[in-house]
Formats: sequence, C-alpha cells, structure tokens
Amino acid sequence: MSEEAMECPPRRAARAGGREARRAQRAAPLAEHLRPVRPGLPGGRYRPLADADMARIHAAALDALEVIGLANAPQSGVAVLTGAGARLGDDGRIRFPRALVEDMLAVAARDITLCARDPRHDLHLTGSNVHFGTAGAAVHVVDAHTGAYRDSTAQDLYDAARLVHHLDNVHFFQRALVCRDVLDNFEMDINTLYACCAGTTKHIGTSFSEPDHVDGCMALLHRIAGGEKAWRDRPFVSNSNCFVVPPMKFAEESCVTMEKLIRAGMPVLLLSAGQAGATAPAPIAAAIVQTMAECLAGVVYVNAIRPGHPAIFGTWPFVSDLRTGAMSGGSAEQALLTAGCAQMHRFYGLPGGAAAGISDSKLPDMQAGWEQAITNTLAGLSGLNMVYESVGMHASLLGFCMESLVLGDDIVGQVLRCVRGIEVTEETTSIEAMKAVCLDGPGHYLGSEQTLRLMQTEYVYPALGNRMSPKEWVEADRPRLLDRATARKNAILAAAGPQIDPQLDAAIRRDHSIYFR
Repeated sequence: MSEEAMECPPRRAARAGGREARRAQRAAPLAEHLRPVRPGLPGGRYRPLADADMARIHAAALDALEVIGLANAPQSGVAVLTGAGARLGDDGRIRFPRALVEDMLAVAARDITLCARDPRHDLHLTGSNVHFGTAGAAVHVVDAHTGAYRDSTAQDLYDAARLVHHLDNVHFFQRALVCRDVLDNFEMDINTLYACCAGTTKHIGTSFSEPDHVDGCMALLHRIAGGEKAWRDRPFVSNSNCFVVPPMKFAEESCVTMEKLIRAGMPVLLLSAGQAGATAPAPIAAAIVQTMAECLAGVVYVNAIRPGHPAIFGTWPFVSDLRTGAMSGGSAEQALLTAGCAQMHRFYGLPGGAAAGISDSKLPDMQAGWEQAITNTLAGLSGLNMVYESVGMHASLLGFCMESLVLGDDIVGQVLRCVRGIEVTEETTSIEAMKAVCLDGPGHYLGSEQTLRLMQTEYVYPALGNRMSPKEWVEADRPRLLDRATARKNAILAAAGPQIDPQLDAAIRRDHSIYFR
C-alpha cells in the first residue's frame, strides 16, 4: 500500500470530525442581530422600472381616476368620498380630482408597524424592508404524497398557523385556507379568526364574509387582547379587504366592512387583484396603471374616514395564460408585475404588499420550486414590504400544501440571503486572511479563524435541502426531500401547542362553536 493510501483514513476522520464540529456550531442559537437572515431586511436592488416609467404610470393612474373613476360605491362610501372632494357623476361613477388624490397621499400613513401578539414578531413596514408570509383562500388541501385534493377545514387552518409559528423565515400568517367544514358564515369568520390566533402569535391577516360579522369578531379580538384598549394600542390582526372588483368598480359589502374596521382600529390591506388580460389590461405596464388607480382610490377612501389610518397599498395584479384565460401565478410575468408594483409603493412612499410564491403546479415538484423561487426572489429584491402567498400555495391558489409550506421556509431563507446582498467593507475585503493562508498557512481556508467566525453569520443553511455527496446520500438510504418535509411538519405539529391561555380557550369554546382541536 502506498504512503498516500495509508494516509487517507486519518484525513477522512479529521474531515469528518471537523464537519461534526461545524454542524454543532451551526446548531447553536444566534442573537437576532447576528442571524444571516431575519425579518425586515432592506431590498430594492432590483428595479424593472426607470424613474420616468414610474412617473408615466402615476400620471396614467391619475388620468384613469379623473376620467373613468370607479362605479358601485355604497351609499356610505359615496358620502365619505364626495365629502372629501370626489365627484359623483350622472352615471353613478365616483371620479377623483388630481388634487384630492395628492392631498390624501400627503396625509396617508407611512412607516407603519403591524403589531403581533408577541412584540418580537412586529413587522416594521418602512422603506424597502421585506417580510414574507402566507395568504390566499385555498379551498383544497394537497396530499403531497398521493396527489389527492380534499376540502380544506378549520383544523387545517389551525395546523398551518401552528407551522408558521415555528418557521423562522415566514414572518406573518394571513388566512391561507377556507374552513369549508363550517357552513354558517358567521361561525366560519369566527373559526377563521380564532384558528389563526390560536396557532400563532405572529401578525395575522384575515377577511370577513359580511359587514354584520365585524362586531362579533371584534368582541373576540378584544377578549384575546385583554380588552378593547389593549387591542387598539396593539392591533395584531389586519383586514385583507378586496374593496374593489376590477376593472374599476367598488365592492360594496367589502367597502362597508372596511369602514367598520377602520373605526374599530384595525389596519387594512387595500387589495386590488385584477387579472391581466381578463379583468385588467394585458400589457404589464397598463395592468400596473389600473392597479395603482384602484389602490389610490382606496387611499382616498381610508384617509377620508380617518386621516393617517394604517393601510397597506395592496397591489395584487395577477397574470392570465392568454391561451386559456387561466391564472398563471408562477409565471415570469407575475414576477415582473409584483416587482413593478413594489417600485410604485416606494414611488408613493407607502407601505405596500403584493403576491409572490404562487405555483401553478399541483404538487411540490420541480415546477413549483422554480415558480416559487423566481417570483419570491424578484419580490424580495424589489423591496416589497409584505410578500403575500409566498409559501404553500398550489394550483393557482386553489390548493394549499403543508409540506410545501415547510419547504417554502427553506426557499424564503435563500431568497432573504439574496435580499441581504454582499457587504463590502474594509474587513470583508481585507487580504490578511489570504496572506495567512497563502504565505504561511495550509493553502486553504477551511479551518481559518475568519471562516469559522463567519460560517453562521454570512451563510444560510437549509433545514431540509440536501447537500450530501452522492456517496453520503446513498449511505443515508437516499433520503427524499418530500419525506424530510413531512417529517419536519409532523414534528412541529406534535410539539406545537395552542397560543391561547387554556382558561380563555375554554371560555371561547363555551361561547362559540369551534371546529378545531
């Protein structure tokens, strides 16, 4: 046996020992400020629109509001808007003078904080700070192993909230599933709200099926918060409000709901969700124009009721596959639409949100991976404050997959590392480590002080992604990514208890029919 061959086993053992030490070091918890990725990292490096493009889109949106206006405002909305200076035409449409829009933009809330029940999870929507979370109204749950789709339930919503509570890179939980086992609409709104609150202390987003349900749901929130004042001091739920029905019409019931919630102290997401080529113009730029016009009408509406009320500029234009008319949420065009909207949020200086991470694939497969990665990456790099629907969504929002939610935590972690970018400082460009390795050292950086010091703070390691060598992979019995995701999902759910005091939970269950355990 050659000397080189005899030396191989000790070197392998040394490498293995070093690898175990590095794994142990990575497993040690880091202080929040040292983590390589975290909520609220500033983005904005990707800019698909030039400054002149944004000015042109803004001018066209103002033209649309002044010339076309919006139809179908409720009577209460007509009174609010005309009282602020909008004009009611003979055709019933509300039109918005430029000066009115500009005046309301001047008083609109900026640099807002979306509170969580646990202040550690507060979301600071300022500048280009980026946060990823869930959203949607999927009516099916996807079995990732069989491919079967079944009706979603209140228990599924609660389980999804519990998973999000324990996923570091998913920063908020907006209702992602419809409780289809709850047939009464008021009970469904109560179960939706309570399943989210029981599952996580992160910020929550929800919607209400009817305006008359607001008072009962607010009473539930006051109980959870510890009283109405405690709620108003730190509102930990926001209303996802589709106040418009594109193109350029108000949604009457949703507007009434929004009015009530503004007065109840709840932040609102002004959500315009046209579909390019169907309910919005086919050109990507024109789809952005219509969305800006609709959301600017919402800014006027909110601030005419309560100047400076916290509202998220919710530009959610979607894409159609123009061959079929079907939604194409995972397309490159969707990624561009969302990134363009994020730029317009910063043009106005408003906190904004839009959709990304949606997959048109029916299962968590390779198509889902590229769709979720591309759209989330562009959303993050564009500096979108709130990236909704970023994890778990399949079949163009019709299906939700728990394994995909867990896998999405890994995807978003890598996206956030891209958002963080490259730090170029005197320390990070110093050649001292190079001198030590190349002139006097072993000729590699694996054991250097700099490498060991930065391996946790400079690099992100996937929880589930497999980086084994082929040999290690075979020796480990060829672990499959989906099996690992299922195992992590099951482990989290087995350990994740409710986030509501047991006595309060018992009292709420006495007063309401709660459909999950």
